[in-house]
Amino acid sequence: MRRGRRIAVDVGDARIGVASCDPDGLLATPVETVPGRDVPAAHRRLAAIVAEYEPIEVVVGLPRSLKGSEGPAAAKVRAFAQELARTVGPVPVLLVDERMSTITAAQGLRASGRNAKKGRAVVDQAAAVVILQSALETERVSGKAPGEYVQVVI
Repeated sequence: MRRGRRIAVDVGDARIGVASCDPDGLLATPVETVPGRDVPAAHRRLAAIVAEYEPIEVVVGLPRSLKGSEGPAAAKVRAFAQELARTVGPVPVLLVDERMSTITAAQGLRASGRNAKKGRAVVDQAAAVVILQSALETERVSGKAPGEYVQVVI
């Protein structure tokens, strides 16, 4: 497994959950929730987080249907990831399957006694943790970077 911190992003219309991991890629932890309605401001904040954490890559959750197809939400995330890749380059941006991450995060919060409805910002961070932990596990098992690299189109 490659050594280095990673950042994960769970993109939503209203909020963007952010998580990071330790340099050994063992444990993902929440970082913050970035407001998502002002997309340029969100990209600036994410760029600042990337500059602060100095990750080897940014992992963005790609929403797919349970059957694996992509719809309008995935198209929005692909466009967001493309702009993010331009903003944070040369740090690579990867898209990884995020099916069920928000549901898994909400269930985990409920199991720990937190009300997911009252803490939507916490759910977004927890979803980013789920996305990153899954990506780390995928890399550990396969020996390859998870997901697909976003190619910067100029």
